[in-house]
Amino acid sequence: MFAGCRGRDLVRLFFVAVGAFLTISVAGAAVAQPAAYEKFLQPSVLLGGKSLSSSDLDKEIEGRIPNLQELLRDYPIAPPDSKSPRASLESFLVLMAEASRIWIALRNEFLEGDTLFLSEDQKRRLAIVQLLISKATELFDLSDVPQTARENVGIETVLQFQEIIDRIYMPSLEDVPGKAAGAPQDPDFAATLPQRWRLPGTGLVFAQTGTEKGDVRYLVSKETVARIPQDYAAVRVFPSHSDKGEDLYAYYIYTPGNLVPPRWYDLVLEGPQWLRHEFRDQAVWQWLALGLLAILSIVIPVSVQRWNRWRAVPLSDVRRRMRRMQLPLVVLLTAAGFRFLANDQVNITGVPMVIVGTVSATVLWASVSWFCYQAIDLLASWVMKNPTAPTASLDSSLLLSGFRLIGLALSVVLLGYGATQIGIPVYGVIAGLGVGGLAVALAAQPTLENLIGGVILYADRMVRVGEYCEFEGLSGTVEAIGIRSTRIRALDRTLITVANSDLAKRKIVNFSRRDRFLLNHVISLRRDTDAAVLLSIIEKIRLSLEENPKVLDQMALRVTFVGFGDYSLNIELFTYISTADRNEFLKIQEQILVEITRIVQQGGSNFAFPSNVTYLGRDHGLPQQVAAGGAGQDNPTEEGAS
Repeated sequence: MFAGCRGRDLVRLFFVAVGAFLTISVAGAAVAQPAAYEKFLQPSVLLGGKSLSSSDLDKEIEGRIPNLQELLRDYPIAPPDSKSPRASLESFLVLMAEASRIWIALRNEFLEGDTLFLSEDQKRRLAIVQLLISKATELFDLSDVPQTARENVGIETVLQFQEIIDRIYMPSLEDVPGKAAGAPQDPDFAATLPQRWRLPGTGLVFAQTGTEKGDVRYLVSKETVARIPQDYAAVRVFPSHSDKGEDLYAYYIYTPGNLVPPRWYDLVLEGPQWLRHEFRDQAVWQWLALGLLAILSIVIPVSVQRWNRWRAVPLSDVRRRMRRMQLPLVVLLTAAGFRFLANDQVNITGVPMVIVGTVSATVLWASVSWFCYQAIDLLASWVMKNPTAPTASLDSSLLLSGFRLIGLALSVVLLGYGATQIGIPVYGVIAGLGVGGLAVALAAQPTLENLIGGVILYADRMVRVGEYCEFEGLSGTVEAIGIRSTRIRALDRTLITVANSDLAKRKIVNFSRRDRFLLNHVISLRRDTDAAVLLSIIEKIRLSLEENPKVLDQMALRVTFVGFGDYSLNIELFTYISTADRNEFLKIQEQILVEITRIVQQGGSNFAFPSNVTYLGRDHGLPQQVAAGGAGQDNPTEEGAS
């Protein structure tokens, strides 16, 4: 809007600018109300002791200083002069006198016109008013006001302070300590200034600040800022010295918009009179609008949440995570919209404005943190779905955990920053925990232990997502390795969750890491199989295995007769199958066993089945009878049983 610096001496021109502000404000006031302002600001003091009429004062101003608008154009960001109590007070009077003049003229022009919105020239003048008020706000110590409400509280404080000064006795500016605004001030003179100066007969105090940094400024103290609303309430019933005919602060708080009310305010003016009645420093219509906005701010997120619960759950993991982002996004937009409408349109002021600002900022930063975490989780899911990143690997699981840690850290940082914006010194609280911090560290020990256990799992590469493992009595497929725990899907489809620290201490048998499968069987043939047939079957089985490309015959291939069983002739089959996939191994094993069955049956034998031999004999009585009559002969009979 304004041009930059023209390269002149910044300090010298700043002093000239502030002096110009002061003189022009006196001139404007003198033209409007000569008697009141000559007594109020005492132009004989400001202009070298000369007592001038209004026309003479205008000529003196035009001959000595440049136009205020030119100074604003050249130095729009120059701070107001606050090197002494007098400089701060004069700077405030100059800034607010010019801001009030432009504001009232702009407002009246817009209300008398028939346009719906401000023209470009009107917007420019409104920006100048906002700039002047913002500069006046810099003369107040607002350090105790939450950052979220500081801008609005600053505007209200400036307008209230202006109305207070306009209704109380003002001393001669010569009696205020310090040099005039814009006048040079040497360090020796500055050292003689008091640390605090109070307006006579009031509790309004200008206090010295910035001494520890070497940037000494005199600002309206924070204690004075806290009591300004009470002082304004006490003096508002008294007439204004400037006789402007209206209370600009009252006009500001009871009308919508930003300084200039929008056209829709005509509907309120045309409505019932009770809508404009004052209640608790707000108009009735403002309370009604605030209640309606609060209801809508609750209804909208709740409706979105219920709508998502009624909808079918997407099958895609990415789409599910995108749906999780909807609620924080809606809450974020709703909180931002509520704050904009309440502050900039309805124009809630005072304590309700601070409450609205604090609550909306809390919800806003919480939803931002929530949304950022969900967004990073969505990014992690998208990366995991990328064909170049194997989803069943430890690297992808590590990547997912890393993304979640980043999301969690970012959310905590955003929450901490948001807490500082609403006036909670969260970083100072954390730094001052002391013994409490030690207690928190001890309480977080299991969590840290599990985190380290997860790092050990990653570093040693014990298991990967998707691998089938056995953990000292527990077995199943690893589904996820998280920051705190690992989830295992058992064969009966139950989900087993094991803490990372516990899992890292257990003996882990990883079946999925086998590079080959062992094929080891004992084939039992009937005992009545002929020896030649037995050798022929062994040879045919060996040849069949050697011809199979999946059988590692060069490493270890044994097909040998290993002994007699209770009811069979046993042939041992020992070899390795070249595959790491269990399902493929089972198919190859099936083919080999079927081929062995065919070889045995075609070779003239068959598989043995359990059988036993029962011996039957005659009972010859007692032993002496056996000795006398001779021992009887046993007749063994073989009986097969299945």
